[in-house]
Order: sequence, then structure tokens, then C-alpha cells
Amino acid sequence: MERPIDFSRDRRMLCGICAHQWLVDLEWIDRWEQSREVCPGCGTTCEHENAPRVTVDPDDLALDDDKIAQLAWYHTSTLPDWPTRDFDPAADLTPETRRMMGGSKRVAAWAARQRGKALHVGTYESAIHNMLRRMRDQADHGSQFYLYRVLLMPSVVVREGWLIDPGNFVGDVVLDEVCPPGVDVARYLNYHEDPGGLSLALGRGAVAGVQQVAVPLRDACNNDWVREAVADLDGASDALVPATGRLGRFMRPSSPRAFLGRELGAALAGKLPVNLQDQFASAAAFDEGDNPMRWARRTSCLFDLIVVPLRALAELDRQERRTV
Repeated sequence: MERPIDFSRDRRMLCGICAHQWLVDLEWIDRWEQSREVCPGCGTTCEHENAPRVTVDPDDLALDDDKIAQLAWYHTSTLPDWPTRDFDPAADLTPETRRMMGGSKRVAAWAARQRGKALHVGTYESAIHNMLRRMRDQADHGSQFYLYRVLLMPSVVVREGWLIDPGNFVGDVVLDEVCPPGVDVARYLNYHEDPGGLSLALGRGAVAGVQQVAVPLRDACNNDWVREAVADLDGASDALVPATGRLGRFMRPSSPRAFLGRELGAALAGKLPVNLQDQFASAAAFDEGDNPMRWARRTSCLFDLIVVPLRALAELDRQERRTV
């Protein structure tokens, strides 16, 4: 069962001080994070410890335990075989690394902790948001990503209610801490990707199968924007020009072509919901030496994952389901 995809939908806020709830758009949240809005109930600003935050929509289909296994869930990863059936986090460790970690016993303990981490799945919106965030924050700008549609086992047992996002500072969740014995899946309020949406923490045994496509969809993007961008970039010089001004000696030389590419990417980012603009502009950044046609098609296809999501869903529909 697919849910409507809407990156721009309104979000529900809940004040931790006065318990006031209200709907806001993404522009309001952006102003709020800049201390330009207050709670309409008590006037609290975002600096307060118990300041309002996004909360779950009471009409979210994922609140219904009986629908959890019927819904399609999504994940993005650079792994072409996620989730790996026989996951061995120590498989690629060199003998030197194993020695630095303290020997075989400590490596085994570390590997057990890695295997004990929960998998994460969420809405389509959260999966795309996660990919863009990783491109910006985790040196994955040039990595190949895969979009997974995740189908759960019909018999999964769902933890009652939902949790506040249980991830640590890098997003890791210990499965046993959120899914006690007899529980397969725990819902949690996602603060970071698709804020306000419900995501799931679960183990590999809860996954019945996945469908997978490489993203962005490379062969789907040959439109007017691509043709115009390529023409403009081909007409711009790629000769490096030293930066000027007082700080010029601290800045890398840049070419007119790269400067134009960054402007084109930023202009496209400006057409997206405000909470995706920074991540998209970073993911679409034009680097010195980039091929104009390759860059333009990739950037346009990234854009389409957000504005034309049905294209990605249709491509997933054509893929065979892989049993996990």
C-alpha cells in the first residue's frame, strides 16, 4: 500500500511547555529555527529546552498496527545488497586494523554490537531526504545510491505506540533497546528526515523482501532544463581564475563554468521545499572538471526524485522482489 507523497505537506507542532498543538508549513518551521516565530500558546522561542517540536499527525496510517505490514516502506543506501543476509561487519578489516582494535575478542565484540543495530525504514520522503543529507554531510556526494522499497513480514509484531527518535548522534539504534523480546518493529517520530513522519526500527527478520533501483534514474532525464544547462556550461570557460579580494589567497581558484554550475544547481534547489534546499544544492554542486552533460542529467534526475516521485515508484514496480 502506497501513501501519498508530499514533501511540502504541513507539519504538526507540539509545545513541550503549554501542550499547544497547531499546524504549520515548512516556511514557518524555517523561520522558527531562526528565532523569528514563537509558540502561539505561550510565546516560547526555539531556544527553550522544552520548545515546540514537530509531532506525529494523528491521521498517519502508520499509527494503525494492522496497516504496518501492508504499507510500503523505503530506505536509501550505498550498499547494493541491503540488507545483507549474512552481515559480517568485520569481513573487510585488515590484520593491522584488527590488531589496532585489540585483537580477535574485541573485534568479535565490536562486530556483535554492529549486528545488534536496528535497520531503519520510513516514508519515501524520508529515504530521499536521508540520501541528500548523506551526500552533504558524509562525503557521499559522488557515491552510487540505491532506493529500496521494503515489504515487511505479514506476521510482524509492532511495539505499542511510538517513540521519540531513539537514535544517537549518528542515528544508531540498538535493536534490543527498542524491540524487546516478542516485538519485531518499533515506530518512532523522525525529527531529521521527513520531520514529523513515522519511521521504523526493526531487525532483518522483519523484512520479507525488497525491490531496488539505482538512483538517480539516469536514463529518465533529457529535458529542456538539461539541454539549456549543458549549452550554457559548454559556453563557459573551464579555465581556473584566482580568487580576488582580501581573502583571495585563502580561496581555491575557480572557473566560470564551475561558478555557473553552482548557480544553476542553487536555482533548481530554490524550487524545492525549504527544508531540502541546502541539502539539494550541496548534492548538486558542480565540481571543477565535471562533464556538463553528466552533471546536468544527474542533477535533473535528483530533482525529479522529489518533484516527480511516481517515476521512481514506477521503476520500482518493474523490479523483481528480492527475498531477504
